[in-house]
Amino acid sequence: MKLTHGGRSSARRSPSASRTVKRVTALGALALTALFVTGCSPEEAVRFGWPAGVTTESKSMLTLWQWAVIAALAMGVLVWGLIFWTITFHRRKGNSDQAPRPADEEFPRQTGYNVPLELAYTAIPFVLIAVLFYFTVVTQTKVEKVEDNPAVVVDVTAFQWNWKFGYNSVRAADGAQLIDADQAKKGAPFELNVPDYYEHEGERKELGGPAGGRDQKIRDYLTFNNVEVLGTSSEIPILLLPTGTRVEFVLASADVVHSFWVPEFLFKRDTFPFPEQNHQNPKFQISEIEREGAFVGRCAEMCGTYHSMMNFEVRAVSPAVFDAYIQWRQDNPKATNAEALAAVCQEPQSVVTAPFNSRRVSSTDLPDNLGDANNTSTVGKGCKPAEGVNLS
Repeated sequence: MKLTHGGRSSARRSPSASRTVKRVTALGALALTALFVTGCSPEEAVRFGWPAGVTTESKSMLTLWQWAVIAALAMGVLVWGLIFWTITFHRRKGNSDQAPRPADEEFPRQTGYNVPLELAYTAIPFVLIAVLFYFTVVTQTKVEKVEDNPAVVVDVTAFQWNWKFGYNSVRAADGAQLIDADQAKKGAPFELNVPDYYEHEGERKELGGPAGGRDQKIRDYLTFNNVEVLGTSSEIPILLLPTGTRVEFVLASADVVHSFWVPEFLFKRDTFPFPEQNHQNPKFQISEIEREGAFVGRCAEMCGTYHSMMNFEVRAVSPAVFDAYIQWRQDNPKATNAEALAAVCQEPQSVVTAPFNSRRVSSTDLPDNLGDANNTSTVGKGCKPAEGVNLS
């Protein structure tokens, strides 16, 4: 076949185009197969590895994350495409007759000192970073917004290796003040220790306690409340919170640095000892928890031997159940948290995690089924609220 104008026949172009289509189809099939093999639903896939948020703030952070990943993938596809285009269509062609190549074919055309090109690939990344920075600041401002007089204020105290939650202030759904902030008190964690004594030169003296007694004075930033939940190595602390209500968390640590993290909040904040000296703002708020359920909480800062076991549970219930729980706790100050949960027809133990074995063993046996994290009520199991408790 005679070629004109140095062109190529359609017979040679067609197989090449066909191969390209086949390659693109194969890549698409591979991507779909990878999606199905992972077992991810479309909703999970578009979250790019993040859990489903349950607060208003988490939705804002998820949106920022999704668009950041999409922008990164778009840039990646562009760069990968240019790389593969170059190595596919601009690679050095074979020289079958082994004749020396002309000097102008030895290297591709060079683009060094191409001012417009260099300005473009300097300006474009700068614009991308500026746009990402703008939306990050907008989202961060929304997430860290703190309003006056939230309905519920919780004092969070982290310690090796568990949590203590105290209800500092609680306003009921009908506006009644169930717990007033004035009832909380500041103090040292060693005030209730039994004094110990020693003999020195015939004189009986009291031991000062940890750090020669200095801990008594320097840890006076810790807050103690009338209604508290204390975690132990045999019981997971369950923090009961109402849905549709603004909640404030005030963080503090009794020893080393910890981190308060509930994955479904899509937010975590370090919990420092001496927050004032560390110039830390220990407060953050969530505008509401959007649905009822149980959510595991963790320490996200390496804090020692049992760091990975330092779990807790946040349980979101209706405002009516929460108000009844707080009222029952106040009416029965000596009752345990498990008894209070049972009194309002809630599962008395955690349904999302289990206590850790404090013995140094290679593994801890966990129950096969802890419970239903989406439904912690025991009303359907025949539970009747305690006398005087109104759950409606």
